[in-house]
Amino acid sequence: MTKIIAPAKLTLSLVITGVRSDGFHLIEAEMVSLDIADVIEINDADTTTLTVSGPYANGVPTDASNLVSRALVLAGRTAQVHIEKNIPHGGGLGGGSANAAAVLKWAQWTDVPATAQLGADIPFCLVGGRALVTGIGEIVSPMPFEAKNVTLFLPPISVSTPAVYREWDAMGGPKGPRGNDLEPAAVSAFPELGKWRDRVESATGATLHLAGSGSTWFTDSHVHQGLNQIPDVQVVYATTRP
Repeated sequence: MTKIIAPAKLTLSLVITGVRSDGFHLIEAEMVSLDIADVIEINDADTTTLTVSGPYANGVPTDASNLVSRALVLAGRTAQVHIEKNIPHGGGLGGGSANAAAVLKWAQWTDVPATAQLGADIPFCLVGGRALVTGIGEIVSPMPFEAKNVTLFLPPISVSTPAVYREWDAMGGPKGPRGNDLEPAAVSAFPELGKWRDRVESATGATLHLAGSGSTWFTDSHVHQGLNQIPDVQVVYATTRP
């Protein structure tokens, strides 16, 4: 049995630089790995099976739609895989992509750009640390590590990344005032997202940034002030990791 740590990723900034003829958006994003991580246990097997446990296991698919299963197909491998789910899913922290990247590392997969066909965050998760990510996510250029504390605010809102990109197109391609071009589109497509941001900012005095297409909001420090005013908001403290 092989055990692999699969760190969460955080998109600190995201600029959309163009749109390809096939509709995919070109980006320039700074991404970092966090010390929040899933744990993957994997064994060779004749057929692929997937089980999940942990605080965020609820709602994670265990069939062929899971990125882990799809990554094994890409690598031409089968395995028995167990995921201890410590990364909140559905919030843009790349948990599924991190899991797929962990399995591809186990399979000794080396073609980083090719993994973008499974998901745009997987190439970064294969490289990890801190990087400038361009193209549609397949070009990962490592950057010097910078230690940084962040506070993640996780609203109970599910955000569809394709829907956010469609809204960005419909809005005429707005620029994000806080370093993320997708933020105006995400708030327009999912108004509750903006209401949560405003509520947290009012309580804490912090300036929040949207992580990728959402739904996670974050700030560049560990925030403690005002949290007693928002007891229903899930708060996670994290630190960047190399």
